[in-house]
Amino acid sequence: MAGKMDEKILCFSAALLDELGRFQGISFEVEKYFPRIVTPPNCHYVQRGEAENDPSEKQVIPYALFLYRDSIFAYRRGKRGSESRLRELYSVGVGGHIDWMKDVSLFKKDHEKYPDAMLREIAEEVNLAPGYTESCVALINDDSNEVGKVHFGVVHLFKLADSNISKKESVITDAGLIPVERAVRNLDQYETWSQLCLRQIERLLERSASVASMI
Repeated sequence: MAGKMDEKILCFSAALLDELGRFQGISFEVEKYFPRIVTPPNCHYVQRGEAENDPSEKQVIPYALFLYRDSIFAYRRGKRGSESRLRELYSVGVGGHIDWMKDVSLFKKDHEKYPDAMLREIAEEVNLAPGYTESCVALINDDSNEVGKVHFGVVHLFKLADSNISKKESVITDAGLIPVERAVRNLDQYETWSQLCLRQIERLLERSASVASMI
C-alpha cells in the first residue's frame, strides 16, 4: 500500500525562486511570485519522499490563518503528525501539500486548481462554518531550518463570521480560538512559520483588506 512518502506533490524549482528574488521570512509581494510558481511548466509534481530531502525543489504549501475578532485559531501538532520535524509544536497555520491524486482535475484550468486544493486541505483538518472571507496575504520562505529549506508557504487569512471552528484531524490537539495577544506573547512555543506570521499579524490584517479573495 502506498504511503504519504509515495504521494506526488506540487513543487517548483528553487532556481526559479532565485530568479525571482529569494527572500528570507515573509514577503508581501504575492503578485510577483505566486502566478509564476503555480503555472506550468514552472511547477511540477514530485514524489514526496524525494522532495522532502531535496532543497533544489520547493514544495508549495497553503497555510491558512483563521481569525475571529481579536482571537486566532491555534493548535498543537500531535506526536503522530506526518511531519516529524514539527511534532508537538504549536501552530496557527492550517494547510498541507497539493496532491496530484487528490487535486488534479482535467476539467480545471491551472489557476483554478490551487484554490480547490487549499479548501480540500482545510476541510480535512478543521470544521469551518460558512460566512467567512478569505484573502491571500503573503508568502513564506524560511531557509534557516531543514523543514523550511524544502517548503514554500502561501499565507491565506480567513476572517470568520462567528467562533464556530473546531479540529477534525486526530493528530491536532489543544485546538481552539485564543487571544492573538496571548499567541504573540508565547512565540517560542510555535513553529517557525507561525512565529513569522504572528510577528506580522497587523500587516497581514491590513493586506487582507486590500487584496482580492482567491476562492
